Amino acid sequence: MNNNNYGILVVDDEKIVRESLYKWFLEDGYRVDTAENAAEALRKLQSATFDIAFVDIKMPGMDGLELQRHLKEIDKSLTVVIITAFASVDSAVRALKDGAYDYVTKPIDPDELTHIVNNIINQKKLLTENIQLREKIDELTQFDEIVGESSQIKKVFELISTVAKTDTTVLIRGESGTGKELVARAIHAHSSRKYFPIIPVNCGAINDNLLESELFGHEKGAFTGAQYRRKGKFEMADGGSIFFDEIGCVSERLQVDLLRVLEAKQFTRVGGEQVINVDVRVICATNRDIELAVKEGKFREDLYYRLNVFTIFLPPLRERKSDIPQLANHFMKKFSQVMNKPVTQIDPEAMDVLVRYDWPGNIRELANAVERAMVVGKPPQIRKEDLPFQLININGIKPASDSIEEIEKIHILKILNQYNWNISKSAEVLDIDRATLYNKINKFNLKNR
Repeated sequence: MNNNNYGILVVDDEKIVRESLYKWFLEDGYRVDTAENAAEALRKLQSATFDIAFVDIKMPGMDGLELQRHLKEIDKSLTVVIITAFASVDSAVRALKDGAYDYVTKPIDPDELTHIVNNIINQKKLLTENIQLREKIDELTQFDEIVGESSQIKKVFELISTVAKTDTTVLIRGESGTGKELVARAIHAHSSRKYFPIIPVNCGAINDNLLESELFGHEKGAFTGAQYRRKGKFEMADGGSIFFDEIGCVSERLQVDLLRVLEAKQFTRVGGEQVINVDVRVICATNRDIELAVKEGKFREDLYYRLNVFTIFLPPLRERKSDIPQLANHFMKKFSQVMNKPVTQIDPEAMDVLVRYDWPGNIRELANAVERAMVVGKPPQIRKEDLPFQLININGIKPASDSIEEIEKIHILKILNQYNWNISKSAEVLDIDRATLYNKINKFNLKNR
């Protein structure tokens, strides 16, 4: 990265100081701008980005220390160096305590300035490299979370490898807890965009009005509380990927904006007029019947076709039970490290319970069950009695006789326990109405324990 990628702002009420510093930094190849007072400096920071600000401590109106606080509120990454003609210890200490990187005294030594700027830029480069390396490590770790050797999960691995090399939009589908975000991160980690960020957006967790600002950013004063300009998720993901979880929850109004961004790769911030271009790959996920939403007019058909270019279906855990032992052992090792607890194996009887359970909450529920067992159990192994009650209860119930009525009773109790006694869901699974289910519960004297 050359010096022109770094911006320096010089704030001083003395014209000769501004012109001297402007000339020195310009000759060194930096982008430079000047301001003769605090108000002008704050205005310039709203319209351009700077990496370093040299601020005179003694100026008419707002002084350098107060200006430094306002600059930091606008841009926390900005490095401030104080300029002072009064080389007192008090002013230097106050400046450093308020967050200044360093201070220089007038008359200014050009060699000292060059030394300070070089140190600041080297630190910024190290910080950027550190962030990128941490993102890389996180991505690799996330990919390791996809565990399994069943034919169903091997097919998912093949699809990830195939689509990761392209820039195609991907729609990931599956029940809650099947690991859709892990697949999105794996696609990103194996793409050419892997050294840029992947930005997740949970569309179902953010209010519609806030979601627009979250996605596109906003300008200062765009709405009540918008005190400063803010970048949105699309800008943050520039060069990388953006992952929309629960895309089926997006409102019809926002669907129009999303379609426009996907087609034109450009947008404007909320309250702004400047057109911003981005280079972003889009990955989406949903557990909803999105085709039904299109038929009912709740989801735009043109957006559906734009998103549904390449689809990956994640199978529920009950359809790949052969992966349960490997997944359970994976979570056991993971939580053993996190909790610093020497649990090294799962008792065969406990593993049998895990394999026989249907896991309506899928992998997330399995991970929670293993974590719970790790908390209550004693090393070196997880036992059957360490598992959540509903797992043992469902798997341990045996009919007292082979009569139709007894088998019906046991089956209804199993479904109720499986869905945590959610009457509506249990009735739906049993294909009976709620009133009939309540009658059956009373008839068999079933209890939620």
